[in-house]
Amino acid sequence: MRAVGLMTHGGPEVLQIVDVPEVHAGPGQVRLRIHAAAVNPTDTMARNGARAEQQKADPPPYIPGMDAAGIVDEVGDGVTTGVQVGDAVMAMVCPTASHGAYREQIVLDQRAVVPAPAGTTHVQACSLPMNGLTARQSLDLLDLSPGQVLAGTRACCPCGVLVCPLSPIRGCFRVASCVCSHRLRFRACGPSV
Repeated sequence: MRAVGLMTHGGPEVLQIVDVPEVHAGPGQVRLRIHAAAVNPTDTMARNGARAEQQKADPPPYIPGMDAAGIVDEVGDGVTTGVQVGDAVMAMVCPTASHGAYREQIVLDQRAVVPAPAGTTHVQACSLPMNGLTARQSLDLLDLSPGQVLAGTRACCPCGVLVCPLSPIRGCFRVASCVCSHRLRFRACGPSV
């Protein structure tokens, strides 16, 4: 099976096609055929050597990739999440050694795989797990009460685009900013001001 990985750390030029063993879903696991994988800061750190100390525990190739979207092609015994073969899903991967999302297929614990939102492409769905979780955790940590103001800068970044629509769920008044070139996307994320 093919993957995109690295044998040594460096810039984007160190990424290469590598062969890794095919994997199959075991009990409580789901295998998905990956159609899209996001590039996150953690993936860049895995590639550029910022995580080299942690990676030393395993031999290369190192396969980056935390977020993936694709189609379920195997479901192991005991999977109780309702995910079935043929479902469009998105997943969060904890990349270690050759277990990252930049590959043709990946096996994950059933809890790491959820249905993709209806109407999204694989590219759109793969951008949601890390950004959505970061947005939700940020709001949870702020613990805003109804009526409080959430002021956000960079409202058009991937996380900001998700914070804006999530904040009214808590009854917050939103104020956000972005660069002028992103004004149409800015309006779509719905700040109060």
